[in-house]
Amino acid sequence: MGPYIIMIFLFKEDFMEINSYIDATNLSTEATLEDIKTLCEEAKKHHFASVCVHPYYVSVAKELLKDSSVQVTTVIGFPLGMNTIDVKQYEAIEAINDGADELDMVINMGAVKNKDFDYIKQEIEEVRDAIDGHTLKIIVETCYLTEEELIKLTEICNETFVHFIKTSTGFGTRGASLEDIKIIKEHKNEVLEIKASGGIKTEEDMIKFIEAGATRIGTSHIESVVEDCCKHEED
Repeated sequence: MGPYIIMIFLFKEDFMEINSYIDATNLSTEATLEDIKTLCEEAKKHHFASVCVHPYYVSVAKELLKDSSVQVTTVIGFPLGMNTIDVKQYEAIEAINDGADELDMVINMGAVKNKDFDYIKQEIEEVRDAIDGHTLKIIVETCYLTEEELIKLTEICNETFVHFIKTSTGFGTRGASLEDIKIIKEHKNEVLEIKASGGIKTEEDMIKFIEAGATRIGTSHIESVVEDCCKHEED
């Protein structure tokens, strides 16, 4: 086997590893059943980590993905996070009962701006305790945060032993930035992982965020991601 063939093989292996970072997302207000079927088919074909869908579609996605390794992610308190703790807890339990493997929960931004960080910690802990060890990602919506607030929320995620801190809903004023990831990485513990989401459209974008410290990438730009996948699978 010549050196060029070896290089191509290694590159394709690296790209498959990148696929395993992706939460393929469709949280569109107008998402149809056919859209979710397409999302799940692409996720299975390209071995993505999970699909992220609205709670309404969790049971459908679970059935479509039952013979695959792709997980089902859904959102809690989405997209504003201003629900009460009891409502978020109920949403979380219902989602798990419907088949969700992972939950992405939006924090209460009003509580953040009121500097009521005890409330933030309480809502995380009560949802975490209600879901029997399932993966919990905390969406902190970095576009609305000061650096001080982002550091504080990272510390709360450390203290509550959630699995991930996630940058964005995709419905805020901007998505993830490399500076967000840098700040989080500097203040997180060894256990907490980072999900970068919002505005990540290409393989090049994904690589930058992974190199910066993200271990999961949320993207709704599946067409461009799949185009990159197909390009490398054909090489």
